[in-house]
Amino acid sequence: MDPKPCIPAFSRTSKHCMWACPSFLLACLLALIVQIFFFSPISPVPLELPPASSVSLYPENNHLQSVIKIGEGLLKAPEDVCVDKEGIIYTATRDGWIKRLHKNGSLEDWKMIESHALLGVTITMAGDLLVCDAEKGLLKVNEDGVTVLASHVDGSKIRFADDVIEASDGSVYFSVASTKFGYHDSYLDMLEAKPHGQLLKYNPSSNEASILLNALFFANGVALSRDQDYLVVCETWKYRCLKYWLMGENKGNTEIFIENLPGAPDNINLAPDGSFWIALIKMTTDGLKFVHTSKICKHLLATFPNLFNQVRGTNEKAMVINVAADGEIIRKFDDPNGKVMSFVTSALEHEDHLYLGSLSSNFIGKLPLKPTKNEA
Repeated sequence: MDPKPCIPAFSRTSKHCMWACPSFLLACLLALIVQIFFFSPISPVPLELPPASSVSLYPENNHLQSVIKIGEGLLKAPEDVCVDKEGIIYTATRDGWIKRLHKNGSLEDWKMIESHALLGVTITMAGDLLVCDAEKGLLKVNEDGVTVLASHVDGSKIRFADDVIEASDGSVYFSVASTKFGYHDSYLDMLEAKPHGQLLKYNPSSNEASILLNALFFANGVALSRDQDYLVVCETWKYRCLKYWLMGENKGNTEIFIENLPGAPDNINLAPDGSFWIALIKMTTDGLKFVHTSKICKHLLATFPNLFNQVRGTNEKAMVINVAADGEIIRKFDDPNGKVMSFVTSALEHEDHLYLGSLSSNFIGKLPLKPTKNEA
């Protein structure tokens, strides 16, 4: 009988690898599918981005590249700005500081909040600073220290306080961007594309917060009209702003103030002439447009958040628009390629200048305003 042929060891190993490699890859693929579809933190729906609006009638410009940089290198992502009766400008930064800019140009480290999630700020009639802390709730800050005004509403923790404004009667209105996702997971709210936002009212007499509106698509900036008969709240993922009536026969009703914006609205501020300044975020990259059509892509980005940074586009440009009380766009300012400013989150007009907050800058932008309202 002939002896069995001897098969070299390396040949047996190669055949084993040929069988093992596909099995390993298949196991990895199955594990990935299970992770994405069974352990994904979101249950997404498609999001249809709006068509071009009337702002397209205004040619792109580079006005925001002319900003004066205030406090450059001393401010970490100042998201919002406000000004008190003395002309002192306040901002909250990502490292937990409330900083204020005095009229003589000096920048002061005023109060440390011990938070990395400070967002909207406003000054009250009494001179206190109201701050939205996305993790702690609604805060009051003054020389005596920091007080939490509202951390819960209807028995539930306020998860993502965003922007705030005070009315002349002392009532405080503030937004909750999401009741499901926190500040550091805000991208998940966008990927899920469901309405988790709220508009709340804080009553200083009862020291309680109540819900005015539910089911908002990432409720962001809030602003009162000049007569305080209505309030405007921005819905970031819907590229629109809503009008909520506070007085008159429409009291308690909601209608669209402006829609089909060319960017996602962040903060909104009343201008001295009764119009509004709205900061718009670029969230319309080709990659993101595709993601919004695909649930699989949304699950993938939610599972691997580093991939989201490749498509979000927020640092590619900056845009702010001035909108009349009737919802018509008056003018806009751009940095079309993010050369000087990007990810602008707020625009506040004060003494013929526009002060700009940003989550990608280490300064506050100060832009001189020309008197004409016809500037593109």
